[in-house]
Parts: sequence; C-alpha cells; structure tokens
Amino acid sequence: MLQNVLILLLSLGIILMGCELFTNGIEWLGKRLKLGDGVVGSILSAVGTCLPETLIPIIALLFSKGKPESTDIGIGAIVGAPFMLSTLAFFITGLSVVVFAKRRKTGLILNVNLDILSRDISFFVVVYTSMVLVSTVNLGVVKNMLAVVLLGCYAYYVFKTVDSDKCSDGEIDDLTFSRAFNTKTNLFVILLQVLVALAVIIIGAELFVGNIEVVSKGLGISTLALSIIITPVATELPEKFNSVIWISKSKDTLSLGNITGAMVFQSCIPVSIGILATGWRLDIITVVSALLALGSALVTYIWIKLKKQLNPLPLLSGGLFYAIFIVFLIERGFN
Repeated sequence: MLQNVLILLLSLGIILMGCELFTNGIEWLGKRLKLGDGVVGSILSAVGTCLPETLIPIIALLFSKGKPESTDIGIGAIVGAPFMLSTLAFFITGLSVVVFAKRRKTGLILNVNLDILSRDISFFVVVYTSMVLVSTVNLGVVKNMLAVVLLGCYAYYVFKTVDSDKCSDGEIDDLTFSRAFNTKTNLFVILLQVLVALAVIIIGAELFVGNIEVVSKGLGISTLALSIIITPVATELPEKFNSVIWISKSKDTLSLGNITGAMVFQSCIPVSIGILATGWRLDIITVVSALLALGSALVTYIWIKLKKQLNPLPLLSGGLFYAIFIVFLIERGFN
C-alpha cells in the first residue's frame, strides 16, 4: 500500500509537469494560428486534456462483451467526468483565485469573457439534461437519434466558438522547448511540445488511475463508486492543474474555458458513445451525480446572468455539491 501511495505522489508530479508544458504550448499554438482564448481554452485545451479519460469509457464499453461490471465502469466514467468538472474543478478554480488573489491583476474578480463562459454552460446544461432524460426512454431508436444529435450539437458548438472568437493579444511566456533547446519558436517545435506534454500527462494519469484503483479496492470501495468518484478525480487532474496554472497568471478565460469546454465535450462525445454501446439505463447514484452537476453549473450560470461579473463564490459552491454527493454515497455505504 505504501508503494502505491508513493507512486501516486510521483504520478501527480508527472501530471503537473505535463500540464505546465501543455498550457505553455497550447497558448503558443493559439498565437501561431491567430486564435482567441475561447478557442484555445474551450476547444484545443479542453479536447486535448479530455482524450485520456475519454478512452476509459470507450474501452470499458466497446470491449466489455456485455459484462455488467464493465458497463458500470463505462457509464460511471462518462457521467462522473462532467460531475467532477462542474463541482470539484469549479471549487478548485475558485479556491485558486482566493489563494493567488494578491498576485493576480484583478484580485478576486475574474477577468473572464462572460459570453464564452455562459455559452459553454448553457450548452452543457441542455445536452446533459437530455442525457438524463433519455435514460428513461425504452425505445432504442430514440436513444440512437439523440446520440447523433449530440454529435451534431458539439459540431455546432465548435462552429459557434470559432465564429465568435477574437484573436488574443495577451502576453505569453517563452516557449519552454525553444528556451530549453535554444531553437526558434516555429510551428513544428510548438506541436512537438504539445504532443510531448500530452504524452507526459497520459503517462502520469495512467500511473495515477492504476494505483488509485488498487488503493480504493483495498479499502472496499464499490466499482460504481470507484468509477464515478476515484477514476474521474484522477483523469480530470490535467484540467484542474491547467486551470490553476492559468488562474495564477490571471488568464481567467483560458482557465474556466478549459473546464467548461471539457464539460461540453464530455457531455456530447462520450455520452453519444455510451448511448450507442449500451441500453443507457442510469441507476440512482448516477442520476444523483448528474443532477448535482447540473445544479452546480446552474449556480454559476445564474450568477453570471444576474451579477454580470464573476468572483470565486459561485465556483466555490461546487465544493458543496461535491460534498453532498460524498455524504449521499456514505449513507449508502458506497454501494
């Protein structure tokens, strides 16, 4: 057990190193392609860091051969990822604003593009609600149609994000690879750094997931609880770390867009695969986690619409929704 804990700490360091490389590289990629913070944060960064955890439900569902345990892991990972992002990731981001307030240009007020953020959250609420509602339908053709619609929704979301975005003119640190190897900052070096960063993140996440599963099973935690809580915590670490890094640099649109963009991606692409690959029946634990995820997202959305600005408070409330779910699981004995 001690060995597994030490490997967990090592894997966290690997993920953090990968995230530092990734955030630096993805900012340079956006600058070279003349993209704004909306596209860089909500699409490039979000999709890039979503890839590792997206593989978990795909592998679990497509190669499960109908095994109930594999189906539970797949569905739990699909629903658990947006839950973690809209609760724990929001909370960590809000906490980061408080921690770095003195070094931030805007202090406790987030200098974020509210149009981008509210658009991301509204997309998420609509598609995630559809995901919950379709689980009550017994007609396979209806579920399959929704899966196709979700793919179309994500394509439309990408189009709207790109169409409404403006080129960013913010300051960027020197490209890490260019500085380290004393080379010119060109597209090849930028792409190389991004790909290396993703590889490092995936290696770290794989180490973390493998060892956290060993520790969790040793503590007697159920497969479903493991898939909804433990696995998403591990696989969503890149998004959390990326957001903390960007918050510390007062790049708030990149930070929150990284999370909300991942929420939209996770509620469209993996969900469509889950619907097509399974009967898509959600049990009480999965439904509760989904409702709490929606509740946390709506708190931030309503705050933005009413206050026309954003501070850490609504983001910190995500921790409350996460705590409610943990209490719910404890009451059920993690089963």
